[in-house]
Amino acid sequence: MADKINLAVVGSGYWGPNLIRNVASLPDALLHTVCDLNAKALQTNAERYPGVKTTPNFADVLADPDIQGIVLATPAHLHAEMGKQALEAGKHLMVEKPLALHAADAWTLVELAREKNLRLMVGHVFEYNPAVIALRDLVAHGELGKVLYLYSSRLNLGIVRDDLNAMWNLAPHDFSIINYVLGKTPIKVTARGFRLLGRKLEDVAFVTLEYPDGEVAHVHVSWLDPGKVRSMTVVGESKMAVYDDVSDVRLKIYDKGVMPDSLPNDFGEFKLITRGGDILIPKIDGTEPLRAECAHFVDCIRTGKTPTSDGVDGYRVVQMLEAAQQSMEHDGAVVEISK
Repeated sequence: MADKINLAVVGSGYWGPNLIRNVASLPDALLHTVCDLNAKALQTNAERYPGVKTTPNFADVLADPDIQGIVLATPAHLHAEMGKQALEAGKHLMVEKPLALHAADAWTLVELAREKNLRLMVGHVFEYNPAVIALRDLVAHGELGKVLYLYSSRLNLGIVRDDLNAMWNLAPHDFSIINYVLGKTPIKVTARGFRLLGRKLEDVAFVTLEYPDGEVAHVHVSWLDPGKVRSMTVVGESKMAVYDDVSDVRLKIYDKGVMPDSLPNDFGEFKLITRGGDILIPKIDGTEPLRAECAHFVDCIRTGKTPTSDGVDGYRVVQMLEAAQQSMEHDGAVVEISK
């Protein structure tokens, strides 16, 4: 077997431990180094993963010639600068979402990765979720008919962040899923955000996305909700599908729709009638999405292929976030997204 790919995970805070655990479990990768400013976190990882190097200095990671790839799980405001340093040091790079806080910075990373012939991947983990992949396949194969609209909810009571508002923290997941399922990106965005906790950051946001072929998507994110909700509904002309990430039944396909009656009325117009049918529950693979994402990063380093959630994918999501933020700051004004 080919030599293992040496990876460093930088940042072991909220999401970092999950990345560290998955990287350490991959047969084709080696958890080479864990980097974090927190000495206690480094000690914990050294005890949990014998043989792993630990360092509080990012410069040590950049200078180590044995490290081939970096998984960056630092606070979002550091992604652009640290990501740039990693690519300039010749390291393949996986960055947790969002890729950057400004689209221009995200595009700089895309261009730098191309210039250096390095793999740049973004942690849009739901693009590696078997239920989301199945939903994408349904749409791609025309099983639902033409998609009319989608709506998603990502709600919870906390965790209330003090570095990003609810939209920047939660909506990247939904934006990436919708783009992935439709296979396209939106052209217009409108959004409203509300600071209900009396802070400077929005706790609740409602975003509407308009796509080039008429599809409309609505995204609701909030830190203020009594229950944990992670759901998305896709309404097609022929069928409808519901993806629910917190349910035991992750995907349901409803053979329901609206169709014209067989005969026109006296004015030559067709009456619309509803059609109901069976509910199909497909079997979904139980692979952990984060493990699949990390394995994909390793495979892309080894083979040179473009990641599913590549830098361009990350850039498009940052464009959407930036446009939605602009709309929120202008009372829900329509903001067009450039290609």
